Parts: sequence; structure tokens; C-alpha cells
Amino acid sequence: GGGLFGVCNGFQVLVKAGLLPGGSAGRDQITVTYNDSAKFEARWVRMEVCTDHCAFLKPGTFLEAPVDHAEGKVVTANPEVAERLAQAGQIALRYVDAEGRHDRYPANPNGSEGGIAGLCDPTGRVFGLMPHLEDHFTPTQHPLWTRHEALDLPAGLAVLQNAVQYWGSA
Repeated sequence: GGGLFGVCNGFQVLVKAGLLPGGSAGRDQITVTYNDSAKFEARWVRMEVCTDHCAFLKPGTFLEAPVDHAEGKVVTANPEVAERLAQAGQIALRYVDAEGRHDRYPANPNGSEGGIAGLCDPTGRVFGLMPHLEDHFTPTQHPLWTRHEALDLPAGLAVLQNAVQYWGSA
């Protein structure tokens, strides 16, 4: 089988359809709603990869990409749902600030519970996130590209390459 990848509104559709997070935490247990700031948020964010079984992500890495949304806050029905998702490795990405915190604005641009920026299903083949990885495929798309001494692989390109490697070896 193949994979499924949704960004921003695509992520919202995957959640509303129950494909994310999938499994025991279906569509009645999680939703995406209005940002805590009650305004459109548009800026670059840093995310921490929090799982080791998503086909699109490399464990232990960080990604940077822009957010552009007014409705990107991930909310679970109760804290136990978030805990089950974390234990199952389905919280794929969390917003993170320079001190490693996930819950502080503006690093967490929408107030997502636990800083959730992206989720994967139990198989690791369905993945979605709010930040726009498609807007970071070349180093020059990053706003600080002239100030970085050694740029890592752009986030969007890294995610695509991880998926190609995963399905190329499957």
C-alpha cells in the first residue's frame, strides 16, 4: 500500500474524515479548530519529530516551515486521548521553541494541545500537519537563508525524500 499526506486544509480534512489519527482515537476524539489568538497566524515555526514510525519523518530531527492559518488548533476530547496518541507514536510533530517547550505562543501559533503540529495514523502511512512543508523545498525559501552557515535539507524536501526511501525499500 501507499501513503497519504495532507497539509493545512488537507490535514483538517484527514482529521474530519477520521483518517487521522485513525485507530481507537477516531473522528469523535479529536478536531481542528480556531487559533487561541482568534486571528490569522502567518510566520515560520520550528517543529520536533516525535515519532519513530511515520514513513514521512526521520526520528530525532527538527523541521522548519511556515504556518498560514486561522483554524489550526488541534484539540482532543480529553487528556487521555492525547496521552494514548503520544504513547502510540501518533503525535508526529510538535511545535517547539528554543527552550524545547511545546505549549508557548508564538512558537505554538494556534494553541494546539501539547503543541501538536502533525499526526500520523497507526500504520505510519497516513500523515498530516498544519505547517506548509510545500513552501520549503529550496534553501532560499527560508527567510533566514542568507544567515545560515550550513542549511539542513529543506523540510519539505526532507519529508518527500523520507517517503521515497520508505516506499522504495518496501
